[in-house]
Amino acid sequence: MTEISIRAGGGFSLQAASAGLLAAFVGFASSFAVVIQGLLAIGASQGEAASGLMALAIAMGLCGVWLSLKTRLPVSIAWSTPGAALLATTGAVEGGFAAAVGAFLMSGVLIVAAGLWRPLGRWVAAIPPALANAMLAGVLFTFCLAPVRAVAEGPELTLPVILAWALAWRFKRLYAIPAALLAALAMIFATTEVPSLDAAALWPQPLPIMPQFTLSALVGIALPLFIVTMASQNIPGMAVLNANGYRPAPGPLFATSGVFTLLAAPFGGHAVNLAAITAALCAGEDAHPDPARRYWAAVVSGAFYVVFGLLAGLITAFVAAVPAYLILTVAGLALLGAFGSALTEALAAAEDRLAAIVTFLATASGLSFFGIGSAFWGLLAGLALYALTRWRPGRRR
Repeated sequence: MTEISIRAGGGFSLQAASAGLLAAFVGFASSFAVVIQGLLAIGASQGEAASGLMALAIAMGLCGVWLSLKTRLPVSIAWSTPGAALLATTGAVEGGFAAAVGAFLMSGVLIVAAGLWRPLGRWVAAIPPALANAMLAGVLFTFCLAPVRAVAEGPELTLPVILAWALAWRFKRLYAIPAALLAALAMIFATTEVPSLDAAALWPQPLPIMPQFTLSALVGIALPLFIVTMASQNIPGMAVLNANGYRPAPGPLFATSGVFTLLAAPFGGHAVNLAAITAALCAGEDAHPDPARRYWAAVVSGAFYVVFGLLAGLITAFVAAVPAYLILTVAGLALLGAFGSALTEALAAAEDRLAAIVTFLATASGLSFFGIGSAFWGLLAGLALYALTRWRPGRRR
């Protein structure tokens, strides 16, 4: 399959549109709780978290529509779910949420630079995959513990959610997280009195935030966010497109997602990037037998992300009104697959295993020094041990 045959284009398809709707629902429902928790943990207020969720959903929706229509390829865009988990484990930084917003902007600049300046992209790709995956696994570890902790805190609400997830995973893995979310909603309405929500919450309220730029936020948030987004989202997203016969130049796609990150950041959005998991729904044969018509799936998916973004205020207010451990349960279940994949890849090569374990443990510890989060220190420790184990005295380069 060649790019020329794919770019010939095709008419609108209801089959592709239904695949796009499914991709948008799965992508949003499976990870919006992670995004909200990440923004709240980094210091955002409820209103700022709603603004960030709205900015991300609208930005990634418009970015997906733009790139798919421009290239006539099924380019799916998402927010950085691992990046949101990174924020949750990093916690509040010096300078508050304004400093975090400054870090989001700097991460966006780095993503644009990686797309436009090839050496930077090569440097990111040069990070040993074992260490990048170990850092990601360490970031996700705390979230993945949430369902276990929630069973002890509220078993009557949590166990039905886990059971719904497990049964759906057994028969149709794609629907596992939506099933868990529906079960959580059912348990909430059946057992919890949800306070009435202010009508103003129904309307989106973007909150511009004046960024602050601090060294600790740059090193502790911007750099790890950039690496996690590139390693776990952008590069796998390109791999999904390539596996389905599409061969776009990666640089323009990375740079465009970075531009939309810059547009979302002033309103609290942390990162916009290529989708990895939901990309397969839009780029695969299930979207349409004709590869030239699958781009409509990504277009429709982007349009629905915009719709979901306009409901962000309501969604965030609802999440704030229900037991936090139940929302964290859904978020933790949503990240189990990513955690398992990252940990497997981290430990695959025996010669890199010790450095990967050090990276994972240091990152998962959650400790911070000089206001810089554990993800940076975990990667630094792993790189140091990696270099030490591979160094040979007297070896000429």
